[in-house]
Amino acid sequence: MAALAVLIFSFADIAGIPISGSSDFAAKLASYVTEIPTGTAWLVVVTIAALVATMTYGARSATALAVTAGLALAGLLPVVLIGHAAGGSDHEQAVNSLGLHLVGVCLWFGGLIALCVAGPALGNEKPWVVKRYSNMAGFAFVLVVASGIINALIRIDVPAGMASAYGYILLLKTAATIFLGVVGLMHRKWIIPALTTTKHPGKAQRLFWRLVVVELLIMGAVSGLAAGLSRTPTGTEAIGPSLSPAEVLTGYRLPPELTIETWFSVWRPDWLWIALAIVSAYLYLRAIRHLQLRGDSWPAARSVSWLIGLGLLVFFTSGGPAVYGRVLFSAHVFDHLALTMIVPVLLALSSPLVLALRVFEPRTDGSMGPREWVAAATKSRLWTVATHPGLTSATLIGSMALFYYSDAFGFALRQHAGHELMNVYFVVIGCLFAQSMIGKRASTQSMTSYRARIVLLLVVTVAQVAMGTALRFSTTVIEPEWFLGMGREWGLAPLADQRSAGAIQGVVGLAMGLMIILVMSIQRRISGLGVVRSRITYGELGRKNAECMHMGKPHVPCERVEKHQ
Repeated sequence: MAALAVLIFSFADIAGIPISGSSDFAAKLASYVTEIPTGTAWLVVVTIAALVATMTYGARSATALAVTAGLALAGLLPVVLIGHAAGGSDHEQAVNSLGLHLVGVCLWFGGLIALCVAGPALGNEKPWVVKRYSNMAGFAFVLVVASGIINALIRIDVPAGMASAYGYILLLKTAATIFLGVVGLMHRKWIIPALTTTKHPGKAQRLFWRLVVVELLIMGAVSGLAAGLSRTPTGTEAIGPSLSPAEVLTGYRLPPELTIETWFSVWRPDWLWIALAIVSAYLYLRAIRHLQLRGDSWPAARSVSWLIGLGLLVFFTSGGPAVYGRVLFSAHVFDHLALTMIVPVLLALSSPLVLALRVFEPRTDGSMGPREWVAAATKSRLWTVATHPGLTSATLIGSMALFYYSDAFGFALRQHAGHELMNVYFVVIGCLFAQSMIGKRASTQSMTSYRARIVLLLVVTVAQVAMGTALRFSTTVIEPEWFLGMGREWGLAPLADQRSAGAIQGVVGLAMGLMIILVMSIQRRISGLGVVRSRITYGELGRKNAECMHMGKPHVPCERVEKHQ
């Protein structure tokens, strides 16, 4: 209902006509939602909201809940693409930071509303649910503040822009958000522990509603300031010089001539992937710290692999390969291969799912916690099918073969949403492929499976070389309107650059295929040694058990064998 109201009110505001039930108003509204991008986007939001509401009432399983949650988050995408950041001078960074901002706000505000609705029915579980919400709200607070600052720095000049009406409202909103975070911290330190220890139901109810009402009031004020901010001009817009061909196509000036130095020094931050990398690194290191405090250990090589993989993920989405990938076909191919084969291999070697299952404690209240979600996902039929070596190999070959010769490549070049979807798709496909080849389960499978995976990997490598050869001897430019119209005066001509991309794909594909085969061989060797060691250890344990029984002593399990098990 709220989305539908926004749709109608926005149309009346833009069109400058009063809301009525006349056929003329209805006809103009229909044109607005079918012909104007803003109206179409809000129609999509209304549709998604209706689907989420319906699915929420009907969801009776973990899978249905997961699908509903994913669809709810997808409902933010149209709002992000038509939001007040979409018209900023740095469109892509502004849209990404706004998307992160909205995710944080929805988790924070929506979680609090969920507490209001579910509070009376929680009973004795209320303190634990409130504590879990507090953890999520702390994460959302950091995300909201950080993304808000980034978005503000993109949209206004600091400090000159802070003297405008936009700057004043921005300062008020920032101060109110930080005050809200302080209130949440006070609740975490005093209200939540009191909620946990109190023995009086009436007092617990008062404490609970004090927490909820205070935060809701402040959130309402912050939301009002945010609405006012979205309708306030920044005061920094100015008429600049005429746009260059590269700016018309990409939204950015043409980068300097590609050299080894500029390959590593030219950056254009992609805040979605930077945020993902920072959060992933923090959670991984925190999990390792938790294991250490528990007296357990975790291989340092896996940690190093995880951090290097995330660092390369940031580099290939924000650094030189991403920047030059928009103007050079060869750079795009290299960036594409890196996100599909280099980064996923490093992430798979770090075994994040194994770490998650070792760190998270199982819940005893019947709810789905992080461990339950990870276990359910990795044991599902969908996961088994998605990580089957044959399917991942075929998907990888098919996706890479069809991408550059279909409209998907043009969509990824011209639309920011298409560019991000391309990155997500190939990173996910690469991770599933790496998991099927060198993941924890794959590295301990039978010799038959090992040989089959070697054969599949050789097929993938040959396919990569074949696609590179096709590009090497191509006679027409792929997406000529884009690469020929860039106005680039340095570097190779578009067709020559495309042919060099073929050589890059062949070399990189062959190198990565051989590297994965090497990793699989090392894993096979280590797995074989582990079987021999376990047999020896079990034999020693058997002799020790016999000695203990002969001496009349109770059996005490060997600590080393317990750890190995």
